[in-house]
Parts: sequence; C-alpha cells; structure tokens
Amino acid sequence: MSTHGRMSPVKPVQLDDVSKAIIEQLQVDGRRSYAEIGKAVGLSEAAVRQRVQKLTDAGVMQVVAVTDPMQLGFFRQAMIGIRASGDTRVLADAISALSSVDYVVLTAGSFDLLVEVVCEDDEELLTLLNTQIRNLDGVLSTETFVYLRLHKQLYNWGTR
Repeated sequence: MSTHGRMSPVKPVQLDDVSKAIIEQLQVDGRRSYAEIGKAVGLSEAAVRQRVQKLTDAGVMQVVAVTDPMQLGFFRQAMIGIRASGDTRVLADAISALSSVDYVVLTAGSFDLLVEVVCEDDEELLTLLNTQIRNLDGVLSTETFVYLRLHKQLYNWGTR
C-alpha cells in the first residue's frame, strides 16, 4: 500500500464481511496460512488467496514484517514536528526520501508536518536534524520529541 497521499479524499473501497474477516485474521497473525484463514471465514484456500491478492493490489492492505528497531541496533527514535513555509507537499516528498524517516504526515495545528525517524544513536539523530532536515527549503523550525520507551504500538485496529 502506498503511503503517499493515503489519506487523500478518495472514494473508499467497499468491503464485504468476508473480506473484513480476512483482513482481521491477517492483523492477528500475518503469517496465518490461506487454508487457516479459509476455515475461519468459510472460504477455500484458493478463494482466500484471490481475495488477499485483490486487497493488496487495490492498496487496501499490505502484509509486512514489523520489526523492533532496538533489536536491530537502532537505539534512537523520535518524532519531529516541523513548521514550514511554502507547499508542505513538496517538503513532505523531500523528507520522505530520507532513509532514516519512516513516517510523514501533513497536519493542521502547531506543526505543518510530523516526521518519525529511526536512528542508530543520538549522534545520527543530530546529524539528520542539522545536515538534512533543517537544510531543506521550506523548513522554518523543528521540535524533536525523543522516545524514551515505546509503550504501545498496535496494527490491529480492524476494519470497523
């Protein structure tokens, strides 16, 4: 699923109850087999495979491995609030291209953008801020919120 423009005003895909149930099964365990999902939702393995492919092709979902950055040697995570001038969409594209950035949203309020970064350490975060983010055209100011501990992060909000 492309994250670029994900919350743009686009007509949402209408999902039936079976497709919603498939998504919810994968949110519980993304490694669950199509056969297991089929038993849970009342479809054949082939029918589940076909629906999952359609859902991913349509950009409704993606099945990915979620890692723990600390287990991989990335000991500093932070959210950076950015105040900007000019077209924030252009700035969001430039920031999205940075390898340490894993999340970018355009917002209303005190900040024009919120940017989550994952770095190996404080020195890498400092370098990222000073040589990459603050040097971009349109960045007026930044405020960095360093993560002390990740308390809750879920990806199972369902299909409501």
